[in-house]
Amino acid sequence: MKVSRNAMMKFLEGKGVRVIGTTEEFSGSKGGIWISGEEGDGFFEYYSSDYDNRTFGVQNKLNEAVEKKGWYFEWNDPGTIMAWTI
Repeated sequence: MKVSRNAMMKFLEGKGVRVIGTTEEFSGSKGGIWISGEEGDGFFEYYSSDYDNRTFGVQNKLNEAVEKKGWYFEWNDPGTIMAWTI
C-alpha cells in the first residue's frame, strides 16, 4: 500500500523522526523526503554494526513500517537520510 509523500512525512514525524523537508529543497531531486539521520529516538545510526536490529543503519521496526507503506530509506551522508517511493 503506497502512501503519498505528505502522508509519509506525517507518519515519520508521528514516530519521532526529524523530517527536514523535501529532496527538492535539499538537492533538487524530485519526490523524496529529506530526514535528519542524527536526530530522533535512535532510529538511524550510519556507522552501526548492529545487524540484528538494524538494516543498513535503520532500526528494523521503522524500516519495515516504511516499506509496508511503499517507501524505503537511502543514506545521503552520515547525517542525512532520504526516503523514496519503492
